[in-house]
Amino acid sequence: MKIYPIETGNFKLDGGAMFGVVPQSIWNRTNPADANNMIDLAARSLLIEDGDKLILIDTGMGNKQSDKFFNYYYQWGNHTLDNSLKINGFHRDDITDVFMTHLHFDHCGGSVQWNKNRTGYEPAFKNATFWTNREHWKWATEPNVREKASFLKENLLPMQESGQLKFIERGETSFLKESELGFGILFVDGHTEKQMLPHITYQGKTLVFTADLIATVGHIPLPYVMGYDTRPLLTLSEKELFLKNAVENNYYLLFEHDAHNEICTLKNTEKGIRLDKTYTYNTLFN
Repeated sequence: MKIYPIETGNFKLDGGAMFGVVPQSIWNRTNPADANNMIDLAARSLLIEDGDKLILIDTGMGNKQSDKFFNYYYQWGNHTLDNSLKINGFHRDDITDVFMTHLHFDHCGGSVQWNKNRTGYEPAFKNATFWTNREHWKWATEPNVREKASFLKENLLPMQESGQLKFIERGETSFLKESELGFGILFVDGHTEKQMLPHITYQGKTLVFTADLIATVGHIPLPYVMGYDTRPLLTLSEKELFLKNAVENNYYLLFEHDAHNEICTLKNTEKGIRLDKTYTYNTLFN
């Protein structure tokens, strides 16, 4: 088995929205803002090669939205999903499974693309099965007013209409029935209903893809919760338990949204659980 971090593109969001009630004077120390109060973010995916399986976790924003749409997110850098796959010797047609932590546009937009004539949409991974869960699918396709702008029908319905969409039930990983890959899923509900966080055993380490439970290194302290979370008090309790488990079990946290830190470990301090060490993927595993 091998794993590969896949950079799908960088963007910016308002720092205040990303840190909720935490004052800018504090979060600016770890996530410095530009003149427009925007902070650097990544859309980092993870590719797992295991036997005849090639599993992609999340797919970034994609490129099918309008220029007006992308202008809101201040894209920067040269990363694309296709280039990142190519660097590692793969093509999107090689992907057998796409695991989506949740269906906000910055996590699943790359799962769907324009068709050849730009008259409609089609799955961007023609040979892949797309995996979510029933509760989150219902939540995303019947969205509340607060999240409606994050759940875009053009990102969702083509996966179902193609017949390539399947659901993971709690406690099972159907797409790994014949695999020896150590793969667990933590369901969390504070950010959005039934977000799924993969826990992967690799080279004797437990690597956790943190998605939107802990977006960046700056979000490690317990009260640092995004303004985007639908149930911030629930996020606090979920995050508290996760951080405790992460320290006790020496988890390695892989950040989806931290543009400048790929992986970290945690430690107990007098102020609570805090950052221990940061790593790049290459220094940790190669």
